[in-house]
Amino acid sequence: MATIGKSTNQNSANRATNNTLSGTTLSSWSRQQKLAMIAGFAILGLLLAVSACSKQSPKPALVGVSSPGLNGLTPNSTTTASLAPAKKTPRKRPANVTYSDDSSGVSFLYPRKFALTSGGEEQSQLAVLSDVPMNFVQPGGVAVATVALPSASYSGTDFASAYFHVNVNRNVSEQECGHFAFVDTSNADDEPVDAEKVKIDSANMEMTSSFVASAMKQIDTHYYHNYDHGACYEYILGLNTAGFGARDGIEHVNRDQVFAQLEKILATVKINPVEREHPAEQAVGGISDGRE
Repeated sequence: MATIGKSTNQNSANRATNNTLSGTTLSSWSRQQKLAMIAGFAILGLLLAVSACSKQSPKPALVGVSSPGLNGLTPNSTTTASLAPAKKTPRKRPANVTYSDDSSGVSFLYPRKFALTSGGEEQSQLAVLSDVPMNFVQPGGVAVATVALPSASYSGTDFASAYFHVNVNRNVSEQECGHFAFVDTSNADDEPVDAEKVKIDSANMEMTSSFVASAMKQIDTHYYHNYDHGACYEYILGLNTAGFGARDGIEHVNRDQVFAQLEKILATVKINPVEREHPAEQAVGGISDGRE
């Protein structure tokens, strides 16, 4: 009986030991499984992240290709812009104009806004010259050109007209060119006054003036003579006034200011040589032509 009790106790002890080992084994396996599961999830997450990055990596290239379209730039628009003509800057016209006459050799500058006429027939119709005769001591004068100021140059004054006029006479000698058919009448005693020697730019000239007045208008004229290249050149600077006292609000025009404008034109006058055939040369040419 004692032996049976010992063996029974021993079996119970062995059973308890086996239970402990199997519990330990079970607990150890469950811990490994947990670690394995955690490791599996970590690897799965890493794979998913790599896969997502690999899918997103081509997107910058696509954005780079489509960006020109987003900016509205196309090859056609670029070509059109390069072929568009550049805007031309308008040229500003000079304030002064050059007049030149080959037959008389006269050239001068005058403001573009002034009116120019040339030729005796056209100038004879100008009202500003209807009362202004040539002032040569010999006949044969020829009208060259006239420059007239705009009629509205001095509004609110008695200004009617002002002009710069050129004549030339090749029948006058150098000595005669220094004299005038009509002398200055501005002397208080109404006695003739000798011509005044003046220098305009680099040219020496003789100058006289004339003033004629009536109830309706006044004519103030300055004559200049200069002998150059075998001809006598006459320059007339004239101012006509009217209306002062006849209408309210009309003042006298500043005469010095008007003549200063005309004198600026006179200072630009240049005389170029004019080629003229002599009578002897013409006769020789006519004989030779007849022999042929």
